[in-house]
Amino acid sequence: MLRRSFLPHGWLLFSMSLATLQTTAAGQDDGPMLGTARMTQSDMANGAHTLDEVRAEGLKIFATPFNRLDGYGDGALNPLDTTSPGGRPSLQNNGTFLRVNGLDAQTCMECHSVGSNATVPFTFAVGGVGGANNNAFFQPKEIDVDDESGSGFAAFDGRFINPPFLFGSGGGELLAAEMTLDLQRFKNLALSVPDVVFDLDTHGVSFGSIEFDSVTGAMDFSNLEGIDEDLIVRPFGRKGEFSTVRAFDIDAMQFHMGMQPIEAVGQGVDDDQDGVVDEILTGEISALHVFNTNLERPEIRGWNTDARNGFAHFVSAGCADCHVPSLESRGKELIYSFPEVETNPLANEFMRVDLSTSPAGFAPNSTGGLTVRLFSDLKRHDMGPDLAESFGSVLDSQYVTARLWGVADTAPYLHDGRATTLTDAILLHGGEALSARNNFAQLGAAQRTELLTFLKRLRTPIDPAADLLP
Repeated sequence: MLRRSFLPHGWLLFSMSLATLQTTAAGQDDGPMLGTARMTQSDMANGAHTLDEVRAEGLKIFATPFNRLDGYGDGALNPLDTTSPGGRPSLQNNGTFLRVNGLDAQTCMECHSVGSNATVPFTFAVGGVGGANNNAFFQPKEIDVDDESGSGFAAFDGRFINPPFLFGSGGGELLAAEMTLDLQRFKNLALSVPDVVFDLDTHGVSFGSIEFDSVTGAMDFSNLEGIDEDLIVRPFGRKGEFSTVRAFDIDAMQFHMGMQPIEAVGQGVDDDQDGVVDEILTGEISALHVFNTNLERPEIRGWNTDARNGFAHFVSAGCADCHVPSLESRGKELIYSFPEVETNPLANEFMRVDLSTSPAGFAPNSTGGLTVRLFSDLKRHDMGPDLAESFGSVLDSQYVTARLWGVADTAPYLHDGRATTLTDAILLHGGEALSARNNFAQLGAAQRTELLTFLKRLRTPIDPAADLLP
């Protein structure tokens, strides 16, 4: 099957088509790009829009190049906090962009637009990955670009983050919500039955165990694995910072664009003092959430004998211990909530979508849920000192298991894109993954080729969100 190539002419047509989603023409600079016809949360909650209408609004928020009249950027420099959104400096006093700590894009799509890097030129896709040029520099204070310290490398005390794709994110969020509900039940059971160990097993994944100690009157979390003590599964963000795409979007809007959602700063509040209030409405964040989580899922394509043999090597090497090939959800519907309650994903529902019939298109399983072939266990693992960041966090060497679906199309690899090939990525594994890495390294040449053949069958979707584009 042919994949649409990313060509200058195709990009021009796509850019022109997006103008139909905007009430203010792209050529005008005397008004906000979002215009005045904006989606409200009450409209969402009252069911005033179809799923496709909500998705189209979400695409608008995802792809509109915000300008200063929309609220783009930070206001005056805050000398008490120059790294958090709201009071950051601009680079060389340009008054708009910073790049080295956010304020680095005008749209989400700028960093999420590569559908496949396995084609030449790369294939464009709404919601794709970003190349190394799109890496985010998160909250650095020092970058030793010319190695004045003599360390042999450019020291950096921030986080360097390669943008992942958004395809299939609804399936990951649904699994995380169900897992969180299970873990919260285990916690309540432990509180009600002291001095009994409760194994934190959910959806075939173990997060260790907990026990309420009646002597100390406190929960014993010493045997917890890959999750915080609040027992909330957070699949988004390489460190597991966000339980939902909505939570990620709220943070990303502020960091990358200085666009402040109402639910983060309050209605009518100009928190960043840039002269604009109500920069992103609650309904617009809801629409963005729905759009992102209903993008098509990655696929397995071109399955053959070599790929089947490679999958067997993948399992025998121990890769599948963390990169769990598939997880099964109990239900099909993703629930959207406002406000969100992390410990109870069922609270404050305003909308739900069946991910088997929406564009996400997950396959129903035999128990009434969905099969989600994401190749991850959605928990954190220590990847060893060679992959550790120098941010100064206790999580510097820990990462949520990368979801391998779509991996054939998404080079470069690892959290910062340092690996340009799949072999490089595997051989850089350490820590808890060292045994699997060594098993891969010890495979014969033919077996390694078969394993890589299997990975190259894990593909991104073709033309995601195409139904929303003219």
